[in-house]
Order: sequence, then C-alpha cells, then structure tokens
Amino acid sequence: MSTSAYQHIDLHMHTTVSDGTDTPSEILSRVRDAGLDLFAVTDHDAIRGCSAVISARREGDPHFLCGAEFSTRDEGGKYHILGYGYDPASAAILGVVQMGHELRMNKIRRRIELLAETYGFQFPPEEIRALLANENPGKPHLGNLMTRLGFTKSKEDAILNYINKVKLRTEYIRPETAIRGILFAGGIPVLAHPTYGSGEELYMGEEMEERLRHLLEMGIRGVEAYYSGFTMPMQKELLGYADKYDLYVTAGSDYHGKNKLVVLGDTNLENAADAHPGVRRFLMAVSDRII
Repeated sequence: MSTSAYQHIDLHMHTTVSDGTDTPSEILSRVRDAGLDLFAVTDHDAIRGCSAVISARREGDPHFLCGAEFSTRDEGGKYHILGYGYDPASAAILGVVQMGHELRMNKIRRRIELLAETYGFQFPPEEIRALLANENPGKPHLGNLMTRLGFTKSKEDAILNYINKVKLRTEYIRPETAIRGILFAGGIPVLAHPTYGSGEELYMGEEMEERLRHLLEMGIRGVEAYYSGFTMPMQKELLGYADKYDLYVTAGSDYHGKNKLVVLGDTNLENAADAHPGVRRFLMAVSDRII
C-alpha cells in the first residue's frame, strides 16, 4: 500500500501490558472508532501487546506497526527510546525487553519498601502480590493501589506527593543498549517526545541539540516531532533538527487510557500525507513491516 494512504496516524500508545488502562483488544476498538489509518502500540519495556493486537485484528481494521518504548538513562539524563518495525522474535529486542522488565520489577519493589519506611504505608501482602503480577507495573499502578487503600486522595496525589518524593537509587537501561537492540532486531530507534526530560524538565535550543547529537552517535534514527503535548515552537524546532540531521519523523499521542488526559489520535498532525518529509520517509522505511 502507498504511504499516502496512511493519512491519520498515531504511533505512540500504551495498553494494560504496561501502564495503559485499555487492553490490546480495547485499544484496537478505540483505534477503529477514531478513524485511524495506521497505529502502533508502544508499551514500556514490553512487546507482548503487539502480538495481542495482531491476534485481535480482523479484515478491514486499521493498519498496524509493532512498537515499544524503553526508559533509558545515562550521565546525560533520561531518554525514552521508541522502537518500530523490529523482528519480535529477535534475541536482540527480547534481551532489551527482559532487561527492562527486571529493572522495572526491582524498582516497584523498592518503592513499596521506601513508602513503608518513609510514610508508614503498610501494603497488605496479597495486594503486593497482585501488583507484582502485572507484566510491567509502574507509578500509575502503585498510585491507583494507594488510592484504593485509602492512603491518598487520588492517583495523581499519590504520584506527586508521595511516590515522586521517595528518592531511590535505581538502574536504567542505557540508551545505547536500547538503540543497539532495536537496530540489531531490524528496527528503527526514535527519540520519544524529545523536548521532555524527567519530571518537569524541558530541553530546547543548544541543550536539546546536544542531547540529540549524543544519541546520534549511538545510532538514533528519528524524532517524535509531532506529539500531543507539544507547542508549535517545540514542534518547529524538532522538525528543524530532522532537516539538519536527516532524521525520520514520527507522530504520537502517548495515549494511556484513563491514566493520562490524552486523547487517542491527538498527535498535532492533521494529515500524514501533508506532513514533514521525514514522516513519509519513515513510513516508506517501515512499509514492509506494516500489516
């Protein structure tokens, strides 16, 4: 199919396999209702949601591209690395997924311990077991549990006033590890929402370009320049870097269901056919991996 057929796209969304509230089947239903032509599921440190979407698709459904999002950090800060069009059976991508999963599980266990030590929150053992039974539990899962147990007023209260204030030393996948794993699996690594760092951090100008050059040395191939939370100056700057460094460009909402106030399909991109050339080049590069 010609890439011009993919007018309405959203290449960044999460399911219950990570920290979204919609199952893969529910995501597919919402994508149908939104009238998207092409979408990608990009669960955190996980790819099982992609297999579930593929199994649930039926004739006439929107086209689909396998994705993933890896949380990484090094001496330069935190980076979220998206991977698209990889071979899901590749040992390279499966190795990064397993590493990310193990680090995520260690982090959630340590957060529970520190919340008990710092604030006296006592989590019933059966609730901890249920939380850890999730494939990739994160802050939203823990925040929802704290609210249900009456520790906090809301998930947002739990995250802002308790979880984020518990400082823990934790390990992350390094960005070069995620990028290399995606590349070795035949995929394309893309920097997610590049302007946003950790927490309230914003990167623009020389600082943004320095971070991008840092990742270019590792093999990053694209930037998510069309994004639900971006202002026009943010978007314009990133599209300029795409021109300067000959990068692919992607568009994503970062939809998480009820865990974020983001509308599926809201990417700040009206029509991919009229978008920056980097979008069309990206779609061409992954065309044989779109189903």
